[in-house]
Amino acid sequence: MTERRVDAPPPQKTPGDRATGDEKGGLKRNISGRMLYLFILGDVLGAGIYALVGQIAGQVGGVTWAPMIVALLLALLTAASYAELVTKYPQAGGSAVFAERAYRVPLVSFLVGFCMVAAGVVSAAGLALAFAGDYLATFIDIPPVLGAVIFLAAVGLLNARGIKESVRANLVMTMIETTGLVLVVVAVAVLLGGGGGDLGRAVRFEEGSSPVVAVFGAALLAYYSFVGFETSANVAEEVTDPARVYPRALFGALATAGVLYVLVGTAASIAVPSDELASSTGPLLTVISASGVGIPAWLFSLIALVAVANGALLTLIMSSRMAYGMSNRGLLPGVFSRVLPNRGTPWVAIVVTVGIAMALTLTGSIATLAQTVVLLLLLVFLSTNIAVLVLRRDRVEHRHFRVWSFLPVLGALSCVALLTQQTGEVWLRAGIIIAVGCALFGVTRLAGRRQGRG
Repeated sequence: MTERRVDAPPPQKTPGDRATGDEKGGLKRNISGRMLYLFILGDVLGAGIYALVGQIAGQVGGVTWAPMIVALLLALLTAASYAELVTKYPQAGGSAVFAERAYRVPLVSFLVGFCMVAAGVVSAAGLALAFAGDYLATFIDIPPVLGAVIFLAAVGLLNARGIKESVRANLVMTMIETTGLVLVVVAVAVLLGGGGGDLGRAVRFEEGSSPVVAVFGAALLAYYSFVGFETSANVAEEVTDPARVYPRALFGALATAGVLYVLVGTAASIAVPSDELASSTGPLLTVISASGVGIPAWLFSLIALVAVANGALLTLIMSSRMAYGMSNRGLLPGVFSRVLPNRGTPWVAIVVTVGIAMALTLTGSIATLAQTVVLLLLLVFLSTNIAVLVLRRDRVEHRHFRVWSFLPVLGALSCVALLTQQTGEVWLRAGIIIAVGCALFGVTRLAGRRQGRG
């Protein structure tokens, strides 16, 4: 994989293109390389370990590290494709922009972008439920759905305040959540040093299960823990010098998250039996309690709440920027491209995505929502991996990252393989979402034609 400069005339703008970047009315480039690295790391860490390690253990037993490694390798394949396309086309809109340029079919472009927005909104709903579960119950007794709605409203307000404020909040929250993961590893190390725990659980599968089937089944959930990297594609228009800093930030964050996931997942299996982890909505709090180390439950719960909040914040940033980018390219109504004059944030997109996330908190469990997110994102990732190869003929005048051609091929095949592992219930839920997207596309096109005749 290399960086490459190609000297050629810039591609012609498509009819949907509008001013972006530093042009008047566009988004501001306020995200540095270090901020982007922490942005990606915070999103990845906040979504997975704190909310889903118990669900993963329920499928694979104590060998939680195996599906995490598999999921990381699969995620890196698609991340490489994003590294090329984001540095080649550093615009808000991410995968929808790539699909539009590659396929030139409005419905395909719309559905890719819509799946991305929908995945982000569904993910935010799942994280809001995780926030309002056992971790929040340490401090206050409140119905989970009510807690999730209040939480989403607060995250939406922070998102609307500004990207710089949101990313700065992410920097602080990423440091806090990383500290929490380190505490888990240290606490279990102390437990082992005192003769406690069961090291053998880390290499023991669920009784009666097939190791290969169990690992790949659990990898579907573990994959959700790594998909935060795609969020960064939708803030590319707000990154300084994306061609230079984006690949470093992307691969560095994924590698860091992978190491932490393996360590924490293994530590959790050593400290707590898999059935106990699976039954908890605050699995790492259960690990801390089982370790016997004098870390107050309220302190670790607070850290976990910050971690989940960080994931939800970054996911909603992605969803709103994706909707903004699609609007800029004529794939969504123009109202979604409206920004606050002094803040430069897409306020209409933020209001709509937060409102839908609130409604989705009523529709399913954390695990079901996570699996739905994975299915939607696999469709997006399949499109992106193919788009890399299609767009090789489209040259740009600036330097950009270039991935080895066999990696997008493997990335596309991995997406197809993972799609075949999804259950009928998850396909039904995702199918309904896609059907809603098709209807919205039809309404948008019809409205555009009427305005054209008017």
